[in-house]
Amino acid sequence: MRLFRIGMAQINTAVGDISGNTNKILSYLDQARDLGVDLVTFPELAITGYPPEDLLFMPSFIKANIDGLKEIIGATAGICAVVGFIDKRDDIYNAAAIIHDGEIAGIYHKMYLPNYGVFDENRYFQAGSENMVFKLKGTIFGISICEDIWYPSGPPACQALAGDAEIIINISASPYQAGKRTNRAKMLSTRAADNVVIVAFNNLLGGQDELIFDGGSMIFDQNGDLLCQGNQFAEDLVTADLNVSAVFRQRIHAPRRRKEKFNTVPDKIKEVGLKEIIYRKKPPLPEKTYGVLPPAKEIYQALTLGVSDYVKKSGFRKVLIGLSGGIDSALVAAIAVDALGKDNVIGVTMSSAYTSRESEEDAEKLASNLGIKLISIPISDTYQTYLGMLSAEFGELSPDITEENIQARI
Repeated sequence: MRLFRIGMAQINTAVGDISGNTNKILSYLDQARDLGVDLVTFPELAITGYPPEDLLFMPSFIKANIDGLKEIIGATAGICAVVGFIDKRDDIYNAAAIIHDGEIAGIYHKMYLPNYGVFDENRYFQAGSENMVFKLKGTIFGISICEDIWYPSGPPACQALAGDAEIIINISASPYQAGKRTNRAKMLSTRAADNVVIVAFNNLLGGQDELIFDGGSMIFDQNGDLLCQGNQFAEDLVTADLNVSAVFRQRIHAPRRRKEKFNTVPDKIKEVGLKEIIYRKKPPLPEKTYGVLPPAKEIYQALTLGVSDYVKKSGFRKVLIGLSGGIDSALVAAIAVDALGKDNVIGVTMSSAYTSRESEEDAEKLASNLGIKLISIPISDTYQTYLGMLSAEFGELSPDITEENIQARI
């Protein structure tokens, strides 16, 4: 049995924090090395954070990202790593550096650049054109980046068919939306089974402005069965011993693949051989079990992570929440406390003639239950000032919802 030990570091990066992101990568490199991992991977654009957007128009930003890569290269003695970064040639590329024992073994450029929804990669990057595979300890693996694997005939299919890759690594920054994990898993399972290949999907974690990346990295075997998965909404080092011998056994029972390989004119694909590393004895991998979160809990954790990262990555320390006594503000306050801690959340009530005593009591009870500071700022005087300013326009009209909405605006 030929085993290949992989580690996928799903880390929480911050856009622009090249130093912080680099240090985090170095920390996970050390953890992976201690576990005897043959290959450790990091998410798409891990050095810069995703999406860097118009920072990509700053040459100094590109240079700082390459300097971060150089620091990482110097820390890869005795291990192989795949790290997402921005490559600079005649243009800039969304790239993956394959680093082996202190040297760059190859650089893969993302070929399928998404340009829909929240993505605008055609604005910033040139698409890659060279496909490649790598051979380490007798095992052939291919590298792809996020969107590349969503297409059935994309680069991973070529790596598996023309390049004989037994493992496909996909480093990704796939943003969360309710139910997407299921769709992601179906797609990855299909790619693994169709290409008779092990698929290792390493997803980004964290909130970035309006985007949330949920982690949930996954590995599927050559039959499309889920081998293991990472935590959702938490950093993780997902490790597994992959039985690569089983890929060949499955392929000799796959006549469809044999015909496709015979009838397909192989695309130009480069194979890069990696020198052997004398590994220490591999320790047992830690046992981990992960369940799928129920839909409501999944959404709640996504909101909590999004709030936490937006506040912290923007440099804020505390938040203020207007408490009406209703369920909307109560839920927002609960999310804020779980995201930031009760000492960093302050509730504010603003009562007027339209505020019932029950609403005030509910707000007070909520603040007490959550352990947050509550400030009361009556707005009756301000409300009367508004009415005075508007008296000529309102004339003899009877009070209605208009006056009540003035309270909401104040």
